[in-house]
Amino acid sequence: MIIAVDFDGTIVEHEYPKIGKELPFATETLKMLIKDGHQLILWSVREGELLQDAVDWLHEHDVDFWAVNRDYPEEERSKNNHFSRKLKADMFIDDRNLGGLPDWGTIYHMIKNGETWESRSYEEPSYSDTQLSKKKHWWNRF
Repeated sequence: MIIAVDFDGTIVEHEYPKIGKELPFATETLKMLIKDGHQLILWSVREGELLQDAVDWLHEHDVDFWAVNRDYPEEERSKNNHFSRKLKADMFIDDRNLGGLPDWGTIYHMIKNGETWESRSYEEPSYSDTQLSKKKHWWNRF
């Protein structure tokens, strides 16, 4: 699976442009995902020296991504008329997810077991069509 991973706020605490402290188990989980055969893409707003700082920090922590801010390692912006910052990844791990960033243990187990939020064991309230039609919505107040 190709997995795009944000850096600031996801692997390290958000202290951009500085590099924050590592979030618990982030690099260990990334190493396990790489060992499991996943291709990881570092997907960051960082560019230039700031991006290189993140890549160097990760390398010092024995985490080397398959690609950085691109779909594959050899992709070159100057030679690709269709170059886009939009990645073709199977999954994105980012602290700006709807609902926030789960802990890295949960992330690993969800990927390893092919789980989605819908397949997790937590229960959400379910409403029948009748209950939904009786429920007042904020947009019906006006």
